[in-house]
Amino acid sequence: MTSAQNPKADPSQNPPRGRLSTRLLAQGQEPDPRFTLANERTFLAWIRTALAFLAGGVAVEAFAADVFADPYRTVISVLTISVGLMISVGAAVRWLHIERSMRLGRPLPIPLIIPLLSFACGMAMTVVIVLVVLD
Repeated sequence: MTSAQNPKADPSQNPPRGRLSTRLLAQGQEPDPRFTLANERTFLAWIRTALAFLAGGVAVEAFAADVFADPYRTVISVLTISVGLMISVGAAVRWLHIERSMRLGRPLPIPLIIPLLSFACGMAMTVVIVLVVLD
């Protein structure tokens, strides 16, 4: 089959990318789809983690009235939801950096989201422990 018969074999026959993907991923070559899909699965795992933190923050505010006083419960909820927000933003930034690195043939970046998440979780646990001890 020649490139005239198989449109996937001829790059000029492929439809152009959208404006957003052209802007974000303008340089380099298209990586192997398996690596792109693995990067996407990792992104989705981080998003599931962020959703768990969001649900945890909502649950603390909704169901922990008998455990924590109102201002403490609000602080714990806001901290938990903020960690979820940081995870989701970090996941998007990490996905983009890895995708660009694969396209340009560069080494993969160090996962800065992991120390950030560890620090945020440690701070949240410290606040919860302090609030439980003070109460």
